[in-house]
This record gives sequence, structure tokens and C-alpha cells, in this order.
Amino acid sequence: MRRAMVEVTLIGVAGGALGCWVVLYRLSYAAESLAHSIFPGLVIAVLAGVPLLVGAIPGIIVAALAIAAASRIPDVTREVAIGVVVTTLFGLGVLLALSPESPPGLGEILFGDVLGPTDADLAAAGVLVAAVTAGLIALHGRLLTGGFDPGAARALGASPGTTEAALLVLLALAIVVAVQGLGNLLVVAVFVGPAAAARGLTERIAPMIALAIALAVLAGFAGLYLSYYAGTAGGASVALAIVAIYLLSLPLGRLVGAGREKRVEAEATIG
Repeated sequence: MRRAMVEVTLIGVAGGALGCWVVLYRLSYAAESLAHSIFPGLVIAVLAGVPLLVGAIPGIIVAALAIAAASRIPDVTREVAIGVVVTTLFGLGVLLALSPESPPGLGEILFGDVLGPTDADLAAAGVLVAAVTAGLIALHGRLLTGGFDPGAARALGASPGTTEAALLVLLALAIVVAVQGLGNLLVVAVFVGPAAAARGLTERIAPMIALAIALAVLAGFAGLYLSYYAGTAGGASVALAIVAIYLLSLPLGRLVGAGREKRVEAEATIG
């Protein structure tokens, strides 16, 4: 349970902070695609008896190279390339997982095993989270400029395309961290739910990131307690808690928005 709490904290920090940019850059589909594309690597890691990180990292690289190659085919858009590559890789993973020689327990990589990480897994995850955090800090200005005003970004010498590519690399690293706990099918929840909830409660990026991290960690702990007392699957319980927090944020977001509009109207009247 202590390891699980450490893991959901790491996942919450990476997912909450990065998820804000995923939401603002409209990369939710990319997040889901990257998660599904590493499925063959995860299956191979389980079959070989090595940590999931060993299979996930090469899986991400193979998926990125395949998408880049498919995108270069004439008349093939990036969305089509992503769809074809992800479907192919996920299907390959399913074939490996359902083969007669496959050992039992492969379902954990689909739905997660938040209670199963070793100390080595947590140490590796901590290193990756630190790398993601450092990358977000280094790219913060470029992300702001490229996300809110691409034209101004080009005028300042920044490339929105390069910034988005760097963001996708960080997203891939964060998915590698989170997939161990939440599984291949549920991992996208942590990159969308907390950030979407925070987006409805604040319009400033720094409070949004802080709130998204807090909500992600809160959902992680709530999911663990739900799993413990209700006897439900850990990863699915965390994902359910994330969805519940998002749904609860909707009416609160409307109240915050209404209060913000009244404040603007009052300031305009005084002015």
C-alpha cells in the first residue's frame, strides 16, 4: 500500500502537470494513441520477465518512428497515420497476449497493477517524473507562447511544431510511468480528467497546473481507499475516482464562471 501511494503520487505529479498542456494543445487523442501503441512492448516485457519500463520505452520509440514514416506517404494525414499505426501495434499486442504460450496475468498490463511495483520500478519512475518536470520547466515559456499565440511564437523565433514535438516526447515518458499503475487502457484518464477539471476552475496556467496535480493525487488516494474497502481493481478504482472528480468539478466550474462574469461586469461598470 505504501508503494501504491508513492506510485499514485508520482503519476499525479506527471499526469496533472503534463495533462494541462495536453488539454490546452488538444492532444488527448495523441495521449491515448501513444498509450495503446506501446502495448506490444508491454506484452513482450511480461513474456520476457523484465520490468515494464524495459518494454515500454522501445515501444514508444517504434511507434513514433512508424507514425513518422507513415505520415510521409503522399495523401496520408498525421491522424490517419496515427490511426493505422496504433491499430496495427495494438492488434499485434493482443495477438501476443492471447497466444496459447502466454502466461496468465497479462490482463494486468491492460488494467494496471497499482499495488505491484517494486522499489526499483518506483525509483525508475521517480527519475522519469523528474525528467518530465524539468522538461516542462524548461519549455514553459515556449509552451505558453506556442499554445496561445503561434504567430507570435514564430515572430519570436520559436517553432510551435518543435515545441509540440517536445511536448509529445514528455508525454511519452509520462505514459511509461503511469501505465504501470493504471494499465494500457486506463492511463489516458490521468492526463485528461484532472487537467480538464482544473481548466474549468481557473483561467491561469500556474494555478491550473497546481490544481490539476492536487486533483490527480487526490484521485489516486481516493481510488486506493476505494480499492481497499470495496475489493475492486486498483487501477480501475483510480480511473473511476478521476472521472468522479471531473464530474463534480462541472457544477463548481459553472459557479466559478458565473462569479467571474459578474466580477468583470462590475469592473466594467465602475470603469
